[in-house]
Amino acid sequence: MTKRPIIIDCDPGQDDAIALLLAMSSPDELDILGITAVAGNVPLELTARNSCQIRDIGARDDIPVFAGCAQPMQRDLVTAEYVHGVTGIDGIDIVEPKLPLEEMHAVDFIIETLHAADDDSVTIVPIGPLTNIGTAIKRDPAILTKVREIVIMGGAMREGGNRTPSAEFNIIVDPHAADIVFRCGRPITVMGLDVTYQVLATPQRIDRIRDLDNEAARATAGMLEFYSRHDSVKFASVGAPLHDPCTIAYLLQPELFQGKQCNISIETSSELTMGHTAVDFWHTTDFPKNAMWMHAVDADGFYELLTERLSRFGDG
Repeated sequence: MTKRPIIIDCDPGQDDAIALLLAMSSPDELDILGITAVAGNVPLELTARNSCQIRDIGARDDIPVFAGCAQPMQRDLVTAEYVHGVTGIDGIDIVEPKLPLEEMHAVDFIIETLHAADDDSVTIVPIGPLTNIGTAIKRDPAILTKVREIVIMGGAMREGGNRTPSAEFNIIVDPHAADIVFRCGRPITVMGLDVTYQVLATPQRIDRIRDLDNEAARATAGMLEFYSRHDSVKFASVGAPLHDPCTIAYLLQPELFQGKQCNISIETSSELTMGHTAVDFWHTTDFPKNAMWMHAVDADGFYELLTERLSRFGDG
């Protein structure tokens, strides 16, 4: 099997952390060239540290971690401690990472890595605000020829938004970066709230993960229990949606998802609807179809995949 080279751009966040563990558990399929951190769920200092701690839990010292942009391209940073806790990954003990961050800036790493790659070879997986990716494209658009696909967690159509009535968090944090990415001309696959709200971390699913009883599974269960508290009212105590791991699950088992090629445009002007992802699902315009919008998922299959992959970790 040929490994798919990927760069994971993230802002951990419990769901980012679980996406990282899912990717780290799958070395036969995914060659993680690096993890790049961006400010989002919590400030950059914490997202970078959290990425390093999750690397330790996944026992993947071979993967370098880079800190990137601390602020959106044009707007003030907004964070989400009210969802993720003050550390971003509340639900586990915070310890000093074994390995330090790399000295290179994440944007420089992205540009340098893509320039060294073959054409159409590297998949970018942004599961936080798109600041690092938008900045890299703006600084050096020539890197785009090296990109095979961009698999994004962000946006919403039928579900409206989770930060404002019309905007999903990752997009509204840096809508100008999102606009650059969605207009970049490369293949894009999008996991928005329409699909991620279908993969709820029910108590039964969390229990199955906890029963694996290795360090990665215990950490996942602990983070999910903390994370679920925020959405207990919205989802009638069923459990929180596991947004970011949908991107990695798609790379591992794309048959779990159903999608449709659409035009997706980003609102960057109106404060009322800032960060809105205008998904032309029914092709009511002549705008070019620039992304695959995922709208359905086999949730049981998703959790079977996650649980099986977490079982691969030894105890730490």
